[in-house]
Amino acid sequence: MKELAMFRLHDRIEADTVALGRTSLCEIRLMNDSTWLWVLLVPAVNGVREIYQLSADQQHQLVRESSALSEAMMNEFGGDKMNVAALGNMVPQLHIHHIVRFENDPAWPAPIWGKQAPVSYSEEELEQVRRRLAGVLAELQDGV
Repeated sequence: MKELAMFRLHDRIEADTVALGRTSLCEIRLMNDSTWLWVLLVPAVNGVREIYQLSADQQHQLVRESSALSEAMMNEFGGDKMNVAALGNMVPQLHIHHIVRFENDPAWPAPIWGKQAPVSYSEEELEQVRRRLAGVLAELQDGV
């Protein structure tokens, strides 16, 4: 895999998210919008916009990490559906969205994008989400 030490996170992702940790391939970021349980995996490889631009090993690792994150988030939060997407229309750096969806959420069954303005987490809410995600993150960081 390419060297991760020189990786630079896109400014928009940095501004809109909270750092949760790192896997062997990805930065793990919580979107700072308390309406949705929304975690990003950002492969720590500079200059990559699309999954196919990763090496074959990196692609396989990304799928393993994404699947493990999705399963763990659904197990912990009991959603009705897990949305996983790599859009990149507004932020060119490759990042994979993982969003636990509930049939009673404000956008169901439509996509969440553009439905409402983000509602930032309070410090207390952020701590609660971090606590609930701790087990999820431990699994990912232990080398999925």
